[in-house]
Amino acid sequence: MKFLMNVLAMLWTVASSTLAVQQPAVASDNVGVRQIAAFSRERGIDLDVTVWYPASSGGKSVMLGESMFFVGTPAMLGAPISDGKFPLILLSHGAGLAGNAQALSWIAMPLAKQGFVVAAPTHPGNTGANRSATETMKLWLRPADITETLNAMDKDSFFEEHLEHDKVGTLGLSMGGSTALAIAGARIDAKRLAGYCDTDALNPSLCGWVRQSGVDLHAMDLTSAGRDNEDTRIRFAMAIDPAPVDVFEFNSFSRISIPVELVNLGQPGKIPLTAQAAKIAKAIPNATYSTIGDASHYSMFAECKPGAPELAEAEKIGDPICMDGGGRTRREIHTELIDMVTSAFSRALKASP
Repeated sequence: MKFLMNVLAMLWTVASSTLAVQQPAVASDNVGVRQIAAFSRERGIDLDVTVWYPASSGGKSVMLGESMFFVGTPAMLGAPISDGKFPLILLSHGAGLAGNAQALSWIAMPLAKQGFVVAAPTHPGNTGANRSATETMKLWLRPADITETLNAMDKDSFFEEHLEHDKVGTLGLSMGGSTALAIAGARIDAKRLAGYCDTDALNPSLCGWVRQSGVDLHAMDLTSAGRDNEDTRIRFAMAIDPAPVDVFEFNSFSRISIPVELVNLGQPGKIPLTAQAAKIAKAIPNATYSTIGDASHYSMFAECKPGAPELAEAEKIGDPICMDGGGRTRREIHTELIDMVTSAFSRALKASP
């Protein structure tokens, strides 16, 4: 485990330095990127927020999300924002190796190319040298991070005149997917959260780390776990392999009033139990559900570099981070996911009233 934490620390170092200047990349010439701070009253710190946006020419080429395992995605640091107003997508990442905003550049950049502003906070304690099992399992803080990011975007002088403030959606992957559901109105059941890691039946990778970190979920202060995190400014939510979905009060799904699109990666029987979304899709009044059968939970990671599977095995990562469902490449799966997400948010946020 110590070896894994060292690897995560190295990944955080790489992710934190990804705004270094790179060679220009034509594919990203019309996507700008900026860093802003969103103050979290509850955490008492500034959240680091990465924002991708439609851009005019200019800025400096940067590579985002690159690590020893994953390829990066180019964008233009500090480029002027394009004329006009754009819908806003609030993006929530997962935990672990993809536990920072820039790890999702592969999906944020094409959304910006299609005319969306995409803002993603890095949820504190979910990755890198400061990764904390306690902070990671405070799931109720994540939707609050999204709300604070929206507050900051609404007041940011660079973006405020370029946002369609009544057209806001949220997108989450893995633990970010459960974050999207929470901000749409689903409520965590504190008792279910306390018992989540009593066995390895639901999430052996996460729960093994929680126990090795000496964290007892039953002993955590879960007073705020079941609170209402709904943000009514958000008009649409999309969740890809949301996890953990089994800590929510099931009846709360029926009270979600906005449209929700749910996607599972994999075939029935191969989708992680804790990410199964078919039943909750039936419980949400205005929800759609689909699957990508030849994908896996790891398909939401960026494309792997040559030699990454062998490196991950050598570094004792434990999870098959470069394996998909078989058949297509990760790039092909990403193309389908990007098309699916772009179409969903275009219908929800761009269609004429």
